[in-house]
Amino acid sequence: MKLSAALLAIALSAPMGLISPAAAEQLTRTELTPAQATAAAELLLEALKNRQGDVMHDALAAPVQTSVDMNTVQARLNQRAAIDATRVVSVTPGYNTTTIDAVVTTASGDEGVLMVLDEDGKLLAWKWSDRIQPIETTALDFTRDLAAGRWIAARSNMSLQLQEELAPGDLERKWTKLSQVSGGFRKVKDAVIAHQGGDQQLVLVAVAFGQATTNLFVIFDASGRIINVDISRDFV
Repeated sequence: MKLSAALLAIALSAPMGLISPAAAEQLTRTELTPAQATAAAELLLEALKNRQGDVMHDALAAPVQTSVDMNTVQARLNQRAAIDATRVVSVTPGYNTTTIDAVVTTASGDEGVLMVLDEDGKLLAWKWSDRIQPIETTALDFTRDLAAGRWIAARSNMSLQLQEELAPGDLERKWTKLSQVSGGFRKVKDAVIAHQGGDQQLVLVAVAFGQATTNLFVIFDASGRIINVDISRDFV
């Protein structure tokens, strides 16, 4: 697979995460206090440690919670290594959200986790700080998760900002529409890195549908997190 220089330039020059003036006017400082955010984070960490799927599911923000059932959350918790201890490292209030830096301790040592809470202290997005895979592998895994309906798993490879913009239900709706208009999903074929290095990196994933094979544009930041994917703008 090859990508023309012109198409590559268009893909990588597209603005990522820019806020329009109208949207900026709606941004307000979160009313969630640091004490409330800390309490919410400690509840989440305790649920993670004790593998309490019901507590974790109840702590999800509404757009996330309505798109995943408690059994799925429990299954993911059961796959985690046993956690010996947890602690909140920092709490950073922002516009409409609060960012939490925390650490969990397992038999393998400490592992950082970053969480974003909404105004009500509910979990909007999260990521394991040190788990960055090569972008080609991540793009393939992301697309396979979409094709298999694993919306939570697919979303975990996204940047925090993109997670906030796209709930699991949004991914499901967009992928379903793409599949329907393309004749139905057949298989994920291959991936190629079109541009690597710098603030924006591009991987093309060849996906076979009933009517044609299309290249899914998956754009990453410098750390290997997905910051955009073409279905996010084409299928609303």
